[in-house]
Amino acid sequence: MKILSNINRIAKVTTTGDGSLDNLSTNRLRKVAEEGNQFIYTILESRESGLSRTEVINRKKKFGSNEIAHEKAAAWYIQLFQAFLNPFIAVLIVLAVVSFIIDVMLAAPGEHSYKTVIVVVVMVLLSSILRFWQEYSSNRAAESLKSMVKTTATVLRKDKEKAEINILDLVPGDIVFFSAGDMIPADCRLMHGKDLFVSQSMLTGESLPLEKSAAQLPNTKDTSLLEFDNICFMGTNVVSGTGMAIVVNTGNATYFGTIGKAITGKRAETSFDKGINKVSWLLIRFMLVMVPLVFLINGFTKGNWFEALLFGISVAVGLTPEMLPMIVTANLAKGAKSMSKRKVIVKRLNAIQNIGAMDILCTDKTGTLTMDKIILERHLNVFGDADDEVMKWAYLNSFHQTGLKNLLDVAVLEHAEIHSCINADEHFNKIDEIPFDFQRRRMSVILEEKNGKHLLICKGAVEEMLEHCSHAFDPGEDKQLHIENDKIVPMDDAMRKIVLNTSRKLNEEGLRVLLVAIKEDDKRPLTYSVADETKMVLTGFIGFLDPAKPSAKPAIEGLQKLGVSIKVLTGDNEIVTKKICRDVGIPVNHILLGREIELLSDEQLTERLDDTNIMAKLSPMQKGRIIKLLHAKGHTVGFMGDGINDAAALRDADVGISVDTAVDIAKESADIILLEKDLMVLRKGVIYGRRTFGNIIKYIKMTASSNFGNMFSMLGASAFLPFLPMLPIQLLVQNLLYDISQTSIPWDSMDEDFIDKPQKWDAGGISRFMLFIGPISSIFDYATFAVMWFVFKANMPAQQSLFQSGWFIEGLLSQTLIVHMIRTKKIPFIQSWATAPVIALTSLIMLIGIYIPFSPIAGALKLAPLPLSYFPWLIGILGGYCVLTQFVKTWFINKFKQWL
Repeated sequence: MKILSNINRIAKVTTTGDGSLDNLSTNRLRKVAEEGNQFIYTILESRESGLSRTEVINRKKKFGSNEIAHEKAAAWYIQLFQAFLNPFIAVLIVLAVVSFIIDVMLAAPGEHSYKTVIVVVVMVLLSSILRFWQEYSSNRAAESLKSMVKTTATVLRKDKEKAEINILDLVPGDIVFFSAGDMIPADCRLMHGKDLFVSQSMLTGESLPLEKSAAQLPNTKDTSLLEFDNICFMGTNVVSGTGMAIVVNTGNATYFGTIGKAITGKRAETSFDKGINKVSWLLIRFMLVMVPLVFLINGFTKGNWFEALLFGISVAVGLTPEMLPMIVTANLAKGAKSMSKRKVIVKRLNAIQNIGAMDILCTDKTGTLTMDKIILERHLNVFGDADDEVMKWAYLNSFHQTGLKNLLDVAVLEHAEIHSCINADEHFNKIDEIPFDFQRRRMSVILEEKNGKHLLICKGAVEEMLEHCSHAFDPGEDKQLHIENDKIVPMDDAMRKIVLNTSRKLNEEGLRVLLVAIKEDDKRPLTYSVADETKMVLTGFIGFLDPAKPSAKPAIEGLQKLGVSIKVLTGDNEIVTKKICRDVGIPVNHILLGREIELLSDEQLTERLDDTNIMAKLSPMQKGRIIKLLHAKGHTVGFMGDGINDAAALRDADVGISVDTAVDIAKESADIILLEKDLMVLRKGVIYGRRTFGNIIKYIKMTASSNFGNMFSMLGASAFLPFLPMLPIQLLVQNLLYDISQTSIPWDSMDEDFIDKPQKWDAGGISRFMLFIGPISSIFDYATFAVMWFVFKANMPAQQSLFQSGWFIEGLLSQTLIVHMIRTKKIPFIQSWATAPVIALTSLIMLIGIYIPFSPIAGALKLAPLPLSYFPWLIGILGGYCVLTQFVKTWFINKFKQWL
């Protein structure tokens, strides 16, 4: 294939040592922009009739699919491997290996024991496989959602007529056609165009569309690519007109593709990741200090270093919260599943915590606060009175125009009753039209009346129309227009002031305002042009409204009650935005405009953001700047966007939120996708995010405090007992049972006051909790030791099985009961009950724990049946434990103003 060499030779591009081309994509675009049509076909080895099937196949092999870089989920086996890459799992694997060496390889003949190894391996597999399955399922759901959206292009191929094909199948040299409403499928050189206006706002943020033409450019050296009039870029949209173009760059070689590559790659570490890592390493450091101490104390006091080592390994397993990854993942997966049922798709599980921690939501106005549906709300004469005659001329204009019928025209044409009244297609013959463009901001149709006169009907933006209206119709005393009879008054300063005041009042009501004017022409020219749009007579106003969603106000009130403040970031004008914000209950204290923001330093803008909720006429870059400054102030910021120009801001935000109708790159950049663009849906997501985070915090605080308490119990028992306080296998079984009891936590509920405010990671809070709550369990562990030692005389090695049984049951029950004490700041079982799954599983585990010393496996675990007289003591100890914990909990809440 010569296509690459042709461009390389003509554009004089250099090759690097590995054969890649420096700036090849840019040079292609510059070269074809400067050349005439015929030479472009030569460069790209194409023709006006299109490529042949063979050429398409060869070029697809060479250039690949017309697909931009995007994040893809790793293969299942890589995800499975990554599920084992966790510090806790690593600790357990090391302990399993050490236990295998000591208990099996170095054990005397006939004394091999696989018990410890098996229990540890079961823990590793249970935690890792569940974590893998949850994340694998979540990734598949996200990919399934993405595959629902497909985009096509109209292409001409040599061996067939025009056809709609998937844009992934386009190759350089293809001939493509587009018209109003189409997305440009690749970087293309325009070959023919008619009234073609393209919106590049997705790439530049510029709201006004650009007119594109097929004329070659004389010199592109000092011109930005995005300013090329004859190049249409992938991802931009055709606003009006038609065009035929030749594909120059596809996939990652497109300008759009460079954005795709820029936003793929490793994401910044979220507050969730940082919080989990801090807690993980805190517990691991705690274990690394604790285990050597236990090993040394047992070795010196009992003289059996081998047994002390085995016990040290078991303590390490007991202090390792190996279920943390699984509990966290299960919580997140449960939250994701619950949220998906409420139209919230979680793409990245870790985003659930961030949506719960979110205290500021930055959002656009259109479609979120409003219905994203334009309706014709008013039709008024020049003095502001409702007038059907104005509606008639507006309808004739929209009905007869053949260009792009935008949402305003659609709103006018929905008034079908006007059509039947005036017989628009029978009483008037269309002669010509002057299409809309974004410089004039108006459009006209020319109709022939029954009397043979030509009538020009023009509608457009207020200021642009006023410049070309010399007179206005005065409706007279009845305040209704009758064009044939009404007098015409000059458009003097007084009349101009009346028109502008009426327009301003309509704007303040949130309406978009257009003027409608007419002009009769006796000369009957064959064609009309922009020059004929002069000396028109103004008939009146038509006002359009994108009304506020009925659900927006209660949703915003709900979010505000949850501690989430709303900041509106929009490219729309401030008057309309202010009206909509007032309608939905967003405080309108101050408004910042894009042009003002441009003049402010970061420090000045940060200060202004505190009391400003509305920012209008913003560029995409300004949106990103605002989000970063809010984040720098310590806020957890959510950003809701659906355009290509929102992609970077979606990644910069703590939680990027998009909708399923958004462009692909926005959905890919988002953490959470709403199946309905509605803040009420998002509010439900915030609630479930906080509930999920609360259950994770429960487990972390329970585990941290339990381990801290066990440390004191182990150290004391190791120091004064003539035997091990618990055998390694007993400790492992107790730990496994406790871990199983925790798997119900994802199904637990949260107190309302926890959900009512944003929740963030607080490492200091976890440490305080551990220091104050943890030692409580040690007090009652020592009480158990005293009962077993003095009451039941289990104070000699011969009675160690009885002693170990007593602590085995008390330790398991106290750890399991603490779930109910810690899960709420209220009094458990009186003011607050756990959910049925938590009650059922914790009760079952406690019953199993009590039964084990009496069961057939008691001998294998070297546990002895306890006398029935032990259980009143146990009830007293556990009752005291619950009462003291409740007192300390009340003091802790009053002192530190927090619990979970």
